[in-house]
Amino acid sequence: MKAVIQRVSEASVNVDDQIVGEIGKGLMLLIGIDENDEKPDADWLIQKILNLRIFGDENDKLNLSVKDISGEILCISQFTLIADYKKGNRPSFIKAAKPEKAVSLFEYFKEEIAKSGLKIEKGIFGADMKVSLINDGPVTIVMDSITKS
Repeated sequence: MKAVIQRVSEASVNVDDQIVGEIGKGLMLLIGIDENDEKPDADWLIQKILNLRIFGDENDKLNLSVKDISGEILCISQFTLIADYKKGNRPSFIKAAKPEKAVSLFEYFKEEIAKSGLKIEKGIFGADMKVSLINDGPVTIVMDSITKS
């Protein structure tokens, strides 16, 4: 699984001119699911994201996690993160999980991250979404469960 993690002041996702998810201070997550991803990949990613210390403490040092600040999380499924762009100029998405698997694993991801007790919002899987955010910092981190040790 791949995740683009953005520290935000606020973020929202709009489908058909209607806001379907909206958060204040916290994290906006773009999640890409590979055909080889399984629940352990999601579990690893969730723990890394929830404990990632990218929020400032009283000395403006990045020492606090989203849990520490009682932040909010917006999850957006984005298969384009799995693009293979090495050959030619048109990206291939053949390695992205098929919808049946991707929906199931994305639902699992959202359910498990919600166990943190934080406010969790989401987009609509497969919809044409318009995502708005104010990236705070900016702080953006890319994680891939394949690199876990």
